[in-house]
Amino acid sequence: MTVNLTPLAVSVLALLCERAMHPYEMYRLMISRHEDEIVKVRPGSLYHTVDRLAGAEQVEAVGSDREGGRPERTTYRITSEGRATLREWIRDVLATPTNEFPRFPVALGEAHNLPRLEVVDLLRMRISAIESELARIAVLMAANHPSEREPYLIAAHYGVEMRNAELDWLRKVADRLENKEMEWPLEERA
Repeated sequence: MTVNLTPLAVSVLALLCERAMHPYEMYRLMISRHEDEIVKVRPGSLYHTVDRLAGAEQVEAVGSDREGGRPERTTYRITSEGRATLREWIRDVLATPTNEFPRFPVALGEAHNLPRLEVVDLLRMRISAIESELARIAVLMAANHPSEREPYLIAAHYGVEMRNAELDWLRKVADRLENKEMEWPLEERA
């Protein structure tokens, strides 16, 4: 059965490759590993994703338990089809570049509609926000337990490198704009 995997579905399948677990345990594990930094995860969407994967025979229920007065929790495991689907998705995404249409390049492409100095200020605000984000991530990565292995942090390392490259580029563009080394259409029209 062909399944369109969302990033959250990929994370669910990957977690279930480690061991069988119930959705709430998946959620807690994703939060503790800071996977919510790269995958949008909310309890409701996680439960919906697990249900969808179960309907597509990518995961299957293997039992349920009730702890105290809490609702019953169903435990799931990945099926052989789910494991194959996950591996194929990973192979495809690692090998094939895809334009994911982020918003920031659109804003950059239309920034000429704002005054030059406002754009410089906005870019400097973004630079400051990214610097703060990188400092926060550095603290999180340094606080990882010794049991955390590098393969589980590879996406975090990638994110840090991409943010550092963005910072370098943003600083150059902001400086060029500020020093009027770049023509600015809004000034030409005025």
